[in-house]
Amino acid sequence: MVDCKKIDVLDMNNYKIERMPTRPRSSLETWMMRIGAPLAAIAFVWIYWFASIPFLDTFDVTALTGDAIKRFETLGESGFSRINYAMLAIFVASVILWITEAVPSYLTSLFVILAIVLTGVTTERAAYANLGHPVMWLNLLSFVLASMLVKTQVAKRFALWFVVHFGKNATWIFFSFIVINVVLSAFISATTAKAAILLPIFMVIAAIYGSTGGENRNNFGRNIVLQNLFQINMTAGGFMTGSGANLLAAAMIIGAGGLFGYQQWFVVAFPMCLLLVIIGWIVGTKIYFPLKKGESVPQIQGGMQRLKEELHKLGTMKFVEYKAVAIFVGVLFMWTTKGSFHNISETAVAFIGAVIALTPGIGIVKWNDVDVPWHLLLFSAGAYTLGSGLDSTNLAGTMIDTLFTRWGLTDDTPFWILFTIITGAMLFSALIFQSKTMRCLIFIPIAIGIAQRFGFPIVSLAVPVALLIEHVYVLPFNSKPAVLLYGTNHYSWADTFKFGFTMMIIAWIVLFIWGQTVMKWLGYLPNGVFY
Repeated sequence: MVDCKKIDVLDMNNYKIERMPTRPRSSLETWMMRIGAPLAAIAFVWIYWFASIPFLDTFDVTALTGDAIKRFETLGESGFSRINYAMLAIFVASVILWITEAVPSYLTSLFVILAIVLTGVTTERAAYANLGHPVMWLNLLSFVLASMLVKTQVAKRFALWFVVHFGKNATWIFFSFIVINVVLSAFISATTAKAAILLPIFMVIAAIYGSTGGENRNNFGRNIVLQNLFQINMTAGGFMTGSGANLLAAAMIIGAGGLFGYQQWFVVAFPMCLLLVIIGWIVGTKIYFPLKKGESVPQIQGGMQRLKEELHKLGTMKFVEYKAVAIFVGVLFMWTTKGSFHNISETAVAFIGAVIALTPGIGIVKWNDVDVPWHLLLFSAGAYTLGSGLDSTNLAGTMIDTLFTRWGLTDDTPFWILFTIITGAMLFSALIFQSKTMRCLIFIPIAIGIAQRFGFPIVSLAVPVALLIEHVYVLPFNSKPAVLLYGTNHYSWADTFKFGFTMMIIAWIVLFIWGQTVMKWLGYLPNGVFY
C-alpha cells in the first residue's frame, strides 16, 4: 500500500505497477509451492510406470453405444494403452505444477512439451509446431497492437477524458469505468494490461473520495477497485479477442467442427457480460458495500482538478495518436465484418494491423517498443501442446465414455443434467486454478467430448463453457489482475470472496436463463437448456 502520509495521494505516478508492493505469499501458498514439484514428480512416475485403472483397462466395450464404441476401439484390445497412461501422467503432473506454482508457468510448459516428445505421445514436429499455432500468432500480434495504444497513450487519454467529462458524482464515476472497460476490452487483449492502465486512475479517484487503503478503507474504495476487477474480466469475456484464453476456446470449438468466430462470440457473449457488469454494480454498491453518508462526495477539494491536470499534461491529441486509433478501428472493423465483407481470418487481420503499425515511416512503433510477455507465450505454447496431446490420445473422450457409462449416465440422460455438470465444474474450478488457459484446455475438450458422446451439437456445451472463462475474480490468486488489485489494500479476502462468490452464483443462474432464451434463439441450444 502507498503510504499516504509520505506521498501525494493524488499523484498518479505513485500508483504505477513497479511501485506497488509485491504481495507476499500466504502460508498456504508457500506450503503448496514447496510440495508442488515433488508431488508432481511422484504423480508422473506412479501413473506412467505403475498405475492401473481397472475400469479403463478391462472396460466392457459392449456397454457403449454409437460413436463411443469407435472411439474406445481405437485404443486396441488392451484398453487403456501405455501412450494414454503417459498422457494422463503428463496432464496430472502439469496441472499440479500450474496450480502450486512450484516452478514458473512457462517452465512447466517447457516440461510438458519435452515430456510429450520423450514419451512418444506425439511427434517432435507436432509438439513444436504449436508455437506456430494461428492463435499463438494472434496473441503475439495483439500485444503489438496493444503496445501501440499504450506507447501513444491513447488508452490513458481516453480513460482520463471519460472520467473527467462524465464522472460528475460517485454513481457516474462507476458507470464511466463500465464504458471505459468495454472500450478497452475491444482493443486490448490482455486483462493485466487493462488493469495496469486503469489502476493509477481509479486509485487517485479513491483517494479523492477519502479511501487510501489499509486503515483508511471505505466502501467507495472497496467498490471502485472490486468493480474494476470484475469489469476488467467480464468485459474481456464479451470479445473473442478479449484474452488469449478466449482465442484458444474459439480455436478449439472451430477445430472440432463448430462455427464460432468473432461475430458469433460477440453476439452471444457481449450482452450477457454487460448484464453481469450491471448486476455486479448493484450487488456491490447497493447490497454489500453501500456508500455511507459522506462517501458519495469528494473528500479532497480540487481532487478532480488533478485528473484534469493529468489530462492536460498529455496536450492536444497528436497525429500519431490518430493513426493508432485508425489502425485499431480498422482491425476491429475487419474482425467484426468477417463473413459479411471478406473471409480474412482474425489472425491475418491482426497481421495487417501489426505490419502497418511496425512499418518505418508509416507506422507508429518499433519492435523494441513492443511489450511482448514471452513467458506468457511460452506458457500458451505448452498449454496448446498439452491440448494436442489430449486430442491425439483421445484421453478426455475415452474417460468420459467410460466414466459416464459407469455412473449410469445413458444416452437418455437429460441435457440439463450434462449442462449443469460441465458448466458448474468450469465455473467453480476458477476458485482453484490460476490460469484461464489451463481451465480452457481442460474443460473445452471435456465439453466437446460430452456433446459427442451423447449426440448433441458441439456448440451446445462448448460455447456455454467458453462463456465462463473470464470468471476469475473471487480470490486474490485467481488471476493476475486479482493479484495486482489486491495489492492496493483497499479490500480484504472476506470482501472479495463475498462479492466474487455471489457474482459467480448469479453468473451461473444467468447462464441457465441465457441458454433457455438467447442461445436457443441463436441456435446454439436447439431446444434450450431443458431438452
